[in-house]
Amino acid sequence: MNNKTHYTTKNEERLTYKAAPGLSEQLVRHISTTKKEPSWMLDKRLHALKTYQELPLPAWGPDLATLNIDTIHLFVQANAKKNAHSWDDVPEDIRKTYEQLGIPQAERKALGGVGAQYESEIVYHRLKEEWEAQGVIFCDFDRAVHDYPDLIKKYFMTSCVPVTLHKFAALHAALCSGGTFIYVPPGVRVTTPLQAYFRMNAQQAGQFEHTLIIVDKGAEMHYIEGCSAPQYSTQSLHAGCVEIHVSKGARARYSSIENWSKNTYNLNTKRAIVYEDGIIEWVNGNLGSGVTMLYPASILLGDRSRSDYLGVAFAGPQQHQDTGAQVVHIGKDTSSSIIAKSLSAGGGIASYRGIVSIKNKATNSTSSVKCDALMMDNASQSHTYPYMDVHTKNCTVSHEASVGNINDDTLFYLMSRGLDETAARNLVVSGFIEPIAKALPVEYAVEMNRLIELEMEGSLG
Repeated sequence: MNNKTHYTTKNEERLTYKAAPGLSEQLVRHISTTKKEPSWMLDKRLHALKTYQELPLPAWGPDLATLNIDTIHLFVQANAKKNAHSWDDVPEDIRKTYEQLGIPQAERKALGGVGAQYESEIVYHRLKEEWEAQGVIFCDFDRAVHDYPDLIKKYFMTSCVPVTLHKFAALHAALCSGGTFIYVPPGVRVTTPLQAYFRMNAQQAGQFEHTLIIVDKGAEMHYIEGCSAPQYSTQSLHAGCVEIHVSKGARARYSSIENWSKNTYNLNTKRAIVYEDGIIEWVNGNLGSGVTMLYPASILLGDRSRSDYLGVAFAGPQQHQDTGAQVVHIGKDTSSSIIAKSLSAGGGIASYRGIVSIKNKATNSTSSVKCDALMMDNASQSHTYPYMDVHTKNCTVSHEASVGNINDDTLFYLMSRGLDETAARNLVVSGFIEPIAKALPVEYAVEMNRLIELEMEGSLG
């Protein structure tokens, strides 16, 4: 994956269904009927549709006034078999897209299981036998609704991401299609990452995949998501949702590299509930989309639970990356760390927006927030919007932020050592994002660095 065309190449649209533009009850019912869902799932979708219609657009963050749902095809089915267990069963053009993205190669070398979504549905899904034998479940979310209804009823958009959380959470619940369901049994440590890759190919489309992860007592796992779409001149919308439940003494790491095209609105929702002695780790790279609003949240419900967040956002020309993290401390002796880095170039806008809330019973809790911004030129912008909501004196909270640019003396020194200006800038940027890169498996760290280099080439000329 070393060429930008891997992300921007379009396939010919070969579809079995493409919804008429816009949102309607008829469409919501069609999605549910197509998936042969039980009545309780349809009822939840219809309740979410009503909630979406009642809730206002966010009154803060990037301006969403130009987003026109009425022009977007919100459900698209590719002409491909669902949930193929062999890449040979995936249509050739779709398979080649994933081969260019490096997914089958990564599966063979480093992953415990892979899911691949194309448009609104999963086209490939496979979990290695060693994890199946230990009771790990890793399947398409649509299949999980049928095969594990009790778990889905209990966890799907209830306590972690309620339908009423915000307007686009409600939209997601009404339209969700595809995605991932993971259950790790008590005490099982999944030592190789599981991955899903979500690809939008159709023009003027929406994607609403749902990721639901349950890590049972004392279990561990690492899940990686990747996303991309080719560039069009018309609007697209991504409003996925991630829900993670980390049980007592369990540990979950969620890593994501999102590289949506600049015509895409990325309005994603990610949340985790963490119980006693549990740990959630977020590693996020946001590099694409014209507008991003994404703030992974950790609800530290249990005593001694912990959340660590590492994130980097790159905003190039015509991009507004509004990203950050949220942590709610409820249990005693809880701890959280947020390290957020942003780069802006070519007039891009990068904003950190975060909330740390420490409730009155969360005594002996600690939280640290560190925001670093690097601006590559005078036309770009960087903003920081931290919010601290503290209800107990018996806690420790810190926040620091810095904004800078690439020092001319640093560039001169590196160039005196034989680097040209582009290579020197890339080296400084690589050092700036090193904490995030170190937290990713090596293949994905290399990929993130390369993506930023490619974006900078377009921004800086």
